[in-house]
Amino acid sequence: MTSASKPAETDLPQEAQPRRLRRRGLETLALLGVLVGVVLLAPGLGEARQLLGEADPGWIAIAVALEALSCCSYVLGFRPVFCRHMSWRSAWEISWAELGMGSIVPASGAGGLALGAWILRRGGMAGDQIARRSVAFFLLKSSVNFAAVVVIGTLFAVGIIGPSQPLWRTALPAVLAAATIVAVIAVGSLDPPAPASPDAERSKRFWTGTRRALVGGVREATALLRAHDVAVLVGSFGYWAFDNAVLWATYHAVGASPPVSVILMGYLIGQLGGALPIPGGVGGIDLGLVGTLIVYGAPAQATVAAVLAYRLILFWLPLVGGAAAFWSVRRSLDNPERPDLCLPQPSS
Repeated sequence: MTSASKPAETDLPQEAQPRRLRRRGLETLALLGVLVGVVLLAPGLGEARQLLGEADPGWIAIAVALEALSCCSYVLGFRPVFCRHMSWRSAWEISWAELGMGSIVPASGAGGLALGAWILRRGGMAGDQIARRSVAFFLLKSSVNFAAVVVIGTLFAVGIIGPSQPLWRTALPAVLAAATIVAVIAVGSLDPPAPASPDAERSKRFWTGTRRALVGGVREATALLRAHDVAVLVGSFGYWAFDNAVLWATYHAVGASPPVSVILMGYLIGQLGGALPIPGGVGGIDLGLVGTLIVYGAPAQATVAAVLAYRLILFWLPLVGGAAAFWSVRRSLDNPERPDLCLPQPSS
């Protein structure tokens, strides 16, 4: 190892330290192993096991391709939010490194964003700018989910799409999602607090910085949406839509075809399990998806099989691509031939 590469090894964020990553990876693999074991051995899931064993390889290949398109959409949305001067190679590597981190770190992708923030900080971007734009990027990705709940829940509630569902499964999620969107927009109208003085207590500096990042992030996300930036819009929508389509494809792989409306609503609400502090969201997302999809009318055994196939693809593809990207970007951080990691931008 060269001396130039040692700092990159020692000042990695805590969650990205090699030892921590290995531990997280092993924990996630163990949980996935338990999940697979339950499906393979638990009584009452014989039909699900049969469906998995007879899964159509063609549909599985389509599912893998759709997940790759979802990851590529993440890259597409990442670059204009963080640094338009960044090369596509750098945007690709940082984005995939974030996705790979998100496969094994809990908190719905926040761990991946923390890794990306560290890489950008090493590349020269100001910390307050990274904080604002990390919040903006997270909100842009999440806003598609909430907007979809509003639209699809409303269409369910008024009977335009089916199957028929009680209002607490349709109108209530739509109202809650709409209220969340309004609340987030309202945050952007607040005046950000003044920066904390350098000699202030650590807790005060943290909370002041967090409030400034939230207000600034909401404003940046709103400005990006109003600018109708094609990359931001297509990237945010594609990241959500293609990932939904993966679940649709795995259903077809096991010989089931529930209504797309059921898949979309079950996906939107079931994914909330990913917010639980579980490595890779294993167990939280899976149980959330299976339970919600069955409640909305999807066939039980096919849902267990389709969700397991979906989760294996969701875990392995970003992890393998992210590991390669992380290795490449770490080697390039002190490389003068890669000055775009990332060019400092003036604060807005």
